[in-house]
Amino acid sequence: MFKTIRNAWKLPELRRKLLFVVFALLIFRVGAAIPVPYINTEYLQDYIAANSGTIFGLLNTLSGSALSQATLFALSIQPYINASIIIQLLTIAIPALERLAKDGGEEGKKKIQSITRYTTLAIGLLQGWGYYTLIRSYGLLTNEGIWAAVVIVVSFTAGAVFLMWLGEQITEFGVGNGISIILFTGIVSRLPHMIMVLYNGVKSWAAGLESSESVVVMNPGIAVLLVVGMLALVVFIVFITNSERKIPVQYAKRVVGRKMYGGQSTHIPIKVNLSGVLPIIFAQSIAMIPATIGMFVPSSQQEGTAWNTFLSVFNSTSLLYAVIYFLLIIMFSYFYATIQFNPVEVANNLKKNGGFIPGFRPGRPTAEFLAKVLSRLTFFGAIYLGIVAILPIITENITGIQNMSIGGTSVIIVVGVALETVKMIEAQTLMRHYKGFLE
Repeated sequence: MFKTIRNAWKLPELRRKLLFVVFALLIFRVGAAIPVPYINTEYLQDYIAANSGTIFGLLNTLSGSALSQATLFALSIQPYINASIIIQLLTIAIPALERLAKDGGEEGKKKIQSITRYTTLAIGLLQGWGYYTLIRSYGLLTNEGIWAAVVIVVSFTAGAVFLMWLGEQITEFGVGNGISIILFTGIVSRLPHMIMVLYNGVKSWAAGLESSESVVVMNPGIAVLLVVGMLALVVFIVFITNSERKIPVQYAKRVVGRKMYGGQSTHIPIKVNLSGVLPIIFAQSIAMIPATIGMFVPSSQQEGTAWNTFLSVFNSTSLLYAVIYFLLIIMFSYFYATIQFNPVEVANNLKKNGGFIPGFRPGRPTAEFLAKVLSRLTFFGAIYLGIVAILPIITENITGIQNMSIGGTSVIIVVGVALETVKMIEAQTLMRHYKGFLE
């Protein structure tokens, strides 16, 4: 990875793109440190820390601790991700949007993107108001007037919309997917905090302290085991991410004029985890809906109420949450695999170009074979994503160590985004080397 970045740095055009990404991420981290007025952040941080094993701890991690500090980017890019899910699902359900996406060309894509932006704004306003309601119900406001409510909600919404715009700028003028890179940066920024949690836990164990809500005690053997397990998990994720099924393709020979074309052999690569980190990100957003709704209900924060009991069932460490999370990952894995790879279209393209898969006739038999292979690979990839995502939840319930339910999800996102970004850099570096060679 470092060699790839070093080679890209030597090319002036790629160097400008990398510098643009660094500058954009610097803006993101600065905005994540600008506090929104009228909020008592000290008590809010204590509340988030006490509920680190809940959905709020997960939101805080994805935002790079901006949620607990009530900063400008507290909502992170979740409104945009939720808007993307809604629009993509509506594109399948509503024929007009489906025609716009498939047959509208570049203009249709721009209209879909515009609709997504407006949906992001609406969701940002809803989540901003929900966050304000949550803070007010706990008495964490320094001013409870109408003006304070407007300032807080507008600030959170503006931060979410700005991050959406910043992600689009990174995608257009930088390297990689801007939204994924922002999410990656938010998670990585929490790494020093996670290291300090392990260090303080071992230190507390050495001092003979007992575990409590404010003190985490961790046996050194368990700490070492967690670190080794995390490294092994990274290796496993890298292995699965790079794994692919290569389907052989043979092109028939044909004579055009006095020349003979075709006859060569190639293959169709189909990745085991074809949809990457998207099922994880989108499954999280759907699983967060109950907690997001609970933000609008002040009674949900009171022990013993019906809403509080309902939300406790969907706690990010509960069995029901793990099951729902697992099923959503499988569903979105199949959903995105179907979008990204169309067996019928691939089979028709092979037939038009005189290609065929050995042992299968061109046309429908080839499409059926490709669909069968895709289904098997997607099933394995979905199971892999689901197990890695819920494994830390199981580990937390066994060891009793809180704030570990974010581990598997965070590692998958970080490793997946890092590998995808490096591949994009390699592709652009190779393209410019070819260009120089041809010139």
